[in-house]
Amino acid sequence: MLDLKMIRESKAAVIKRLNSRGEDVTAAIESLLATDDTRRRVLTELEELKATRNQASKKIGDAKRHGEDVSVLLAEVETFKSRIQELEKQANDASESLHNQLLRIPNLPHEACPIGADETANVVLRREGYPPTFDFTPKAHWDLAAEKNLLDFERAAKISASRFVVYKGDGARLERALIQFMMDTHSARGYEELMLPYLVNAASMTATGQFPKFKNDAFAVNDERGLYLNPTAEVPGINLYRDEIIPLADLPLKYTAFTTAFRQEAGSAGRDTRGIIRQHQFNKVELIKFTHPDTSYQELDEMLASSESILKALKLPYQVIELCTGDLGFSMRKTYDIEVYLPAYETYREVGSISNAEDYQARRGNIRFKADKQAKPEFVHTLNGSGLAVGRTWIAVVENYQNADGTITVPDVLVPYMKKTEF
Repeated sequence: MLDLKMIRESKAAVIKRLNSRGEDVTAAIESLLATDDTRRRVLTELEELKATRNQASKKIGDAKRHGEDVSVLLAEVETFKSRIQELEKQANDASESLHNQLLRIPNLPHEACPIGADETANVVLRREGYPPTFDFTPKAHWDLAAEKNLLDFERAAKISASRFVVYKGDGARLERALIQFMMDTHSARGYEELMLPYLVNAASMTATGQFPKFKNDAFAVNDERGLYLNPTAEVPGINLYRDEIIPLADLPLKYTAFTTAFRQEAGSAGRDTRGIIRQHQFNKVELIKFTHPDTSYQELDEMLASSESILKALKLPYQVIELCTGDLGFSMRKTYDIEVYLPAYETYREVGSISNAEDYQARRGNIRFKADKQAKPEFVHTLNGSGLAVGRTWIAVVENYQNADGTITVPDVLVPYMKKTEF
């Protein structure tokens, strides 16, 4: 969440920057500050009343020692008691309301982010490699999958519902090979491997910014513990250190994790209905960092390089774009997207997103560091990135490496995992 002091001291600048995301937050900020004014006023009255009560209690003690009648003073203190209880309730209610309002305010876009309403204002920073040229008409991955029996959508729908898939044979082997290759690559770059829970609680979803705003997008587990299916490894990964203080010497902490992710895709009705570009369940390799605030953007650049290294090794054409303010994720301050070229679409599609939330998630999750025992705890910066979305990388390999005879060449770096050069 945002720093309340910063909002109060720079209200106009904060509103202007947040409004560049495309949604007018003026009323929300004004309401937030009005609630804070109420809280501060009530707390001031509460402290003054407690001080007055303490003075009255001291007078009662003095009067008793001198044998004086204290009935009037006792009655006065009794009135203080009920008013104090009332003010304490008002203060707690105002604090809770303030916290809930802060949770619904998105992160402040970085000053260097391009200003724009939607993805059309994103900026292409660079392109790597060139789209392939074919001496035949290339096929879409869903057609290749059908011909080679790599994917089964019908049986997946029978087992579950639409937007689920069964990987089969070499299709399943390719997915597993990509996961292993990605994990091995990131581990070699200094990221510690994690195996994370697939079920997370509401506190974890709140800390990373999925709740409360996007609660309806989550898959809820119908049990008394209030658990949800993991929408991305960012959620369990960032929450590793929720409500903890990390020693300065341990920073930066770098992790990589493979998880299956689950999303409702509620806002994507009618989009990408063919193939596996948009599924309710998909595999993803994630990169997570906890860093010192002074070095978080250097670490962001390194994380971007780690994600790019996967596509470079696979020799897949891609581009890196910087997201504009209107396309930023709710919790993110700055984001780069990596888009891989897909011949069937004749364009680039997102395969990874690399972001710096700065201290936004750390404030929500109370994740801090201390320089030494005497130092005041400070909030870390949290970063997360795709390293990469496995299913979309699968599509890129199948479509870019297809041959005229219907075979698919295995990229050199995947041959040790696939144990074959084509399928």
